[in-house]
Amino acid sequence: MSIFTLQSCAGGFLDEDLEKFNKTFDDWCVQFDSFEDAALIANTLSSNVEIVEITPLSYPKYFFHNLQGNIYATRELEGKIICIVEPFMGSSYRIAVCDLETKQVTLTQTRYKSVLSVEGTFANFTV
Repeated sequence: MSIFTLQSCAGGFLDEDLEKFNKTFDDWCVQFDSFEDAALIANTLSSNVEIVEITPLSYPKYFFHNLQGNIYATRELEGKIICIVEPFMGSSYRIAVCDLETKQVTLTQTRYKSVLSVEGTFANFTV
């Protein structure tokens, strides 16, 4: 299920009071169930905002702030988001398991030298 939020051109997310922009998306940011609902509010604001759709596959970027690094691929599996992640530039690639219910992030112990070397494991990964 997608949710929609309002983002300023500078990148901040509008808070639920429709007054300030938060640097990161969190529980205090305004959220809508449909694009149309978001558009209704966006049209009433004097500031320039854009509507952002957050899908389950983009959840790690918005909901798991402790997941650091570049995310290369994501998929949903049994209530969890599975990601290929490079924790920091030049490090080994790992698989991250992001639990949507508990908001916990777990990195697998296995390290991979490239995105190509982790793709097979990622495709067949089970929780």
